[in-house]
Amino acid sequence: MADGPLVGLDERLSRALVQPDRFSETLSDLGSAHIAVPVLAVAAVYSGRLSRLAGADRWWWPAAWATLLMVLVPALVVPVKELTDRPGTPAIAPTVPPGTGYFPSGHTATAAVAYGAAALLLLPWASSPLLRRVIVAVYAALVLGVSYGLVRRGYHWPLDVVASWCLSAVLLTAYVAMVSRSSRRTSAGTPSSSSGPS
Repeated sequence: MADGPLVGLDERLSRALVQPDRFSETLSDLGSAHIAVPVLAVAAVYSGRLSRLAGADRWWWPAAWATLLMVLVPALVVPVKELTDRPGTPAIAPTVPPGTGYFPSGHTATAAVAYGAAALLLLPWASSPLLRRVIVAVYAALVLGVSYGLVRRGYHWPLDVVASWCLSAVLLTAYVAMVSRSSRRTSAGTPSSSSGPS
């Protein structure tokens, strides 16, 4: 199942970009669940605490949705990996035994969803437009850094990464929709409550 009209382009792009080094290895590690999930957990606890102190109904709701989002990442990525059965790049052969299941990139999806949900949890509490821009910029830098590191190191083909961007965009959009719907319901029921600062 590792074929299609874009595979040739993907492989050529990979050959042009792959140059394994310590920096690309470090960047790719930022997509590990051991790093990204604790960042999300800290953001969830912090935003939940602020929401509770602000007296919001369902102060735990955004953090609960963010946690569910993170659980959905492997639940969606692993079956797609099994279905596509795509082999890894030649560059990983010296360090990782040959195998399949590289599409989409789990590290990219983990980074995009964990850091994205963390940013979405923190944005309502940012005290200024500048701080909001910094949060978004840090998120973008982390996801692009992980993506670049994975391709540069040769752990993933470029399309593995792009597929995870698409999946993550869908999940984060669903998160925003669910939290917004919950906020509207809460506001309609109790006008004095809110999910963030005024």
